[in-house]
Amino acid sequence: MIDLEGYKLRNIRLIARLDVKAPNLVKGIQLEGLRKMGDPNIFAKQYYDQGIDEIYYEDIVASLYERNSLVDIIKKTTANVFVPITVGGGLRTIDDVQTALRVGADKVSINTGAIKNPKIISDVAKRLGSQCMVLSIQAKKNNNSWEAYYDNGREHSGLDAIEWAIKGQKLGAGEILVTSVDKEGTARGFDCDLVNEISSNVSIPVIASGGMGELEHLSDVVKIGKADAVAMAHVLHYEHLSIKQIREYALENDILVRPMEE
Repeated sequence: MIDLEGYKLRNIRLIARLDVKAPNLVKGIQLEGLRKMGDPNIFAKQYYDQGIDEIYYEDIVASLYERNSLVDIIKKTTANVFVPITVGGGLRTIDDVQTALRVGADKVSINTGAIKNPKIISDVAKRLGSQCMVLSIQAKKNNNSWEAYYDNGREHSGLDAIEWAIKGQKLGAGEILVTSVDKEGTARGFDCDLVNEISSNVSIPVIASGGMGELEHLSDVVKIGKADAVAMAHVLHYEHLSIKQIREYALENDILVRPMEE
């Protein structure tokens, strides 16, 4: 039985996810078969104007080439977009993180760098604060468990995704972004079991990503998955749903989100 009181007390954030293969916004299915969508800055400004709560940028080939190419994109975005911005992809050192924050990011999301060097989580948390350290977990289901992957879902880590989330919190992560690789880009709904398992085992906010395609999927991942925030890409980029529609649906279904400004 779902405890709706718990959801009414939580302010659920709506996040636009923009995967970038510089200089283009791209979108694929299960992190593969990438299609160019256009200028990411135009999309970010559009979502900001429509009332999105946060923007999440991911350089999806950064880990492969051991660099992050989002500096110029972030500079342009922060000139006219005034909501929290998270940057991920290719961040491996404190210097990388500081560069991202210096050009306008509010938070950083680290996946590959954290798997290869877990100490980066505690280093960022201690020097810059847990509030800006987001542990990104890209998970694939394997029978009755989930394995954490890296390099944009291409490489096995051998780590159990739930155990990795617990360890990430202990090391100092302030949030966890969990992407179901199996569901990503399919628009068939989130992996609510995965999100619930992580949410039930950590006390920090959990952002669900991968699978949003219908309004009901939002309700499922919040009420069943216990997500604290929802990251969306496909459904926004292809204009299947507007942020206004999503926000209105949430309020009508006992999901506390920020009301639309008149």
